[in-house]
Amino acid sequence: MDWIDWARALFALLATLALILALAWGARRLGMLRAGPSAPKRLKVSESLLIDPRRRLVIVRCDGREHLILLGPGGDIVVSETAAAEPAESPT
Repeated sequence: MDWIDWARALFALLATLALILALAWGARRLGMLRAGPSAPKRLKVSESLLIDPRRRLVIVRCDGREHLILLGPGGDIVVSETAAAEPAESPT
């Protein structure tokens, strides 16, 4: 084997490794791969309502409580806090 063949093989190996790393980085960036075991989610946006182009009402659930928050350019205001009701079971 000539030194050009060795260089070509080394270049092919490096190009393949670079392609694998780029695909892994892209998959992680798009959320296709998890970094590790994820903890259970504590925060969830239950519902959102657009009042006008600048203000929005959002219901946020955290640790078994629901918070109604008014979001706007002048600041965010917690309108109310309640204990979250569990969804009613359908009769079978």
